[in-house]
Amino acid sequence: MYVGTLSFDLLLGDVRSLKEKRSVVRPIVAELQRKYAVSAAEVDHLDLYRRAGIGLAVVSADAGHVTDVLDRCERLVAGRPEVELLSVRRRFHGDDD
Repeated sequence: MYVGTLSFDLLLGDVRSLKEKRSVVRPIVAELQRKYAVSAAEVDHLDLYRRAGIGLAVVSADAGHVTDVLDRCERLVAGRPEVELLSVRRRFHGDDD
């Protein structure tokens, strides 16, 4: 069994309230879940309206599949014009851990 995680630190564009923040972050989380069958949620900077932290995890029997899904998720978030990707943290756990 292999587990991969990503943590995104995002700077949101023209957002002036937590309500506007939700309208940007929720579609990103929903698209990650729908397209790639990952577990995803907003996990950091919950009280700041111009910052967001999104975390996701994927589990598979194949290490290559985990790497492929994480790469696709990272490209999806990096390609969103309404957010600036400040950093990405990737973790990979395999049978040896």
